[in-house]
Amino acid sequence: MTEPFFGNFDLASLSLWLFWVFFALLIFYIQRENMREGYPLQDDDGKPSANQGLFPVPDDKTFNLPHGRGSVTVPSGQNAERPNLPMAKTAAGNGFPFEPTGNPMLDGVGPASWAARRDVPELDGHGHPKIVPMSARQSFHVSAGRDPRGLPVMAGDNEVVGTISDMWIDEPEQLIRYLEVDLINEGGKRLIPMTVARVHKSHVKVRLIFGKHFPGVPQHASLRQVTLLEEDKIMGYYGGGMLYASEARQAPLLG
Repeated sequence: MTEPFFGNFDLASLSLWLFWVFFALLIFYIQRENMREGYPLQDDDGKPSANQGLFPVPDDKTFNLPHGRGSVTVPSGQNAERPNLPMAKTAAGNGFPFEPTGNPMLDGVGPASWAARRDVPELDGHGHPKIVPMSARQSFHVSAGRDPRGLPVMAGDNEVVGTISDMWIDEPEQLIRYLEVDLINEGGKRLIPMTVARVHKSHVKVRLIFGKHFPGVPQHASLRQVTLLEEDKIMGYYGGGMLYASEARQAPLLG
């Protein structure tokens, strides 16, 4: 009798080796797909990095954006979106921290940094702006907790800077994203991220920045919507105040 096909072949070993080959190719594919943003790598001077990594940059891929917002191709055009930032190196080698050379909160550097996102509002699944003032949605009301509207706003130095006039809600998520403050002395309206505000019985406390900083909070152009770029700038400004609002905050805690 002739020997049957694969009679002495180890099918279990073949299956194991096929799995390892598949797994290696899967890792290669996932790693390349992970390099569509932020690549090719650059050093601190904005020049191509000497070590680009083990895996090559993937080929261009075009993504069609929903709701008629065009398309985006990555990783093409990975150029610096905010060139010539007012920062200086603290050492000649790469990897050392930079220090701001101007007003870091206004320049948007360090913890106050922001990304050049698209200057359009974030949309829900139906193509409508997600974050809107509660005054524009009569179906929403405060069902629990304290309603901050009408309360004074107290900055980190205990200066009263204005009054809460509205709340901006994430309509699909049914969350309060921002408080709107009407600044005194005709200073206009500014948004306060809900995550940095503490609502008390008699006032709303914002510890990150001081009274003199509120007029510098980036403004939103529309009274009924806020764009992705505006949100990033607003968040960056308050975040930067945690370090830059006072020189005492930049000093070491232990002497």
